Amino acid sequence: MRGIVVIGGGKIGGVIAQMLAESGDYAVTLVDRSAAALQAVVLHPRLSTCALDVTDADALDGILTGAFAVLSAAPFHLTGAVAQAAARVGCHYLDLTEDVATTRMVKALAADAKGAFIPQCGLAPGFISIAGADLARGFDRVEELRLRVGALPRYPSNSLGYNLTWSTEGVINEYCEPCEALVEGELREVPALEGLETFSLDGVTYEAFNTSGGLGSLAEVLAGKARNLNYKSVRYPGHCALMRTLLNDLNLRQRRDLLKDVLEGAVPGTEQDVVVFFVTASGWRNGRLMQESYAGKVMGEHHGAGFWSAIQVTTAAGICTVLDLLAAGRLPQQGYVRQEEIALADFLSNRFGKAYRQPGDVVAEEARHIAEEA
Repeated sequence: MRGIVVIGGGKIGGVIAQMLAESGDYAVTLVDRSAAALQAVVLHPRLSTCALDVTDADALDGILTGAFAVLSAAPFHLTGAVAQAAARVGCHYLDLTEDVATTRMVKALAADAKGAFIPQCGLAPGFISIAGADLARGFDRVEELRLRVGALPRYPSNSLGYNLTWSTEGVINEYCEPCEALVEGELREVPALEGLETFSLDGVTYEAFNTSGGLGSLAEVLAGKARNLNYKSVRYPGHCALMRTLLNDLNLRQRRDLLKDVLEGAVPGTEQDVVVFFVTASGWRNGRLMQESYAGKVMGEHHGAGFWSAIQVTTAAGICTVLDLLAAGRLPQQGYVRQEEIALADFLSNRFGKAYRQPGDVVAEEARHIAEEA
């Protein structure tokens, strides 16, 4: 049984720890500096907790020594400290960060690491990168690849059309930092909250706009292979205009702590959410211009006496799946590992990754295997 340390006992970290402990293959230690947060976690015989401040390097090294892997579900500004500790003690490292600067640090640390360093293992970046890369591989030349993801309230009731379903700091960071994209074959930075568009899925109208971090390393992987590539967050119509007012007109972009206080004091959280993802690729295949899409929705689920929201399920399932594939030897065991190296078929067939399966996915995979064998 492999020892796993999960850093961060919040909404996502607690579910990750429970998923892994309940699988029967991992002994999990959940770490958070808040004893109160740890007390709220549903315990399991294979799940223990430890109150520890990750900025204490000696204490962090001590808890990681001997572990198979550390999974960081900490706020993005603490992720670097966890990665540095993993490099010092020699264990595998996985995280959920969408922060571009943090990922660059992880990549640099991975060059001399004894274990595998796998950042961005959540929903976006994470699963959406895997799905996008899978679609891209089906074309001789990709003209355009569009990734759209949103964690939304099922029952929006305010003018923002939004509820806080995950890290407020993470949302603000996405709305403020530059966004990577491929434009006419060149890697560029484009501004957040721009590129507004609308689309419909299953009869519901959504808007989407540039946000930072969701593309992961996909732009780097597809540079020279795709003409246009972009990632946008999905919201209900009207959200982008109101966020532009807050961030640009009221200049809260420069006062992010104040914006966090405003949002958390006025926008309620919800567990009644839905994760929407929509990936579309167009390009040339056997001399013809073709298009292929992969879309779906994931709802929350009842678990024991509690309930796991859609964003908890999708994010935790993402990193747990990658850990499973690493433990099974399906991924490189040392150095920097990109999400795009993970096969979509392997992900969806995993016990944790099945949370993302959509009607027809299994049939489609069976048909692909039959065709390959033929």
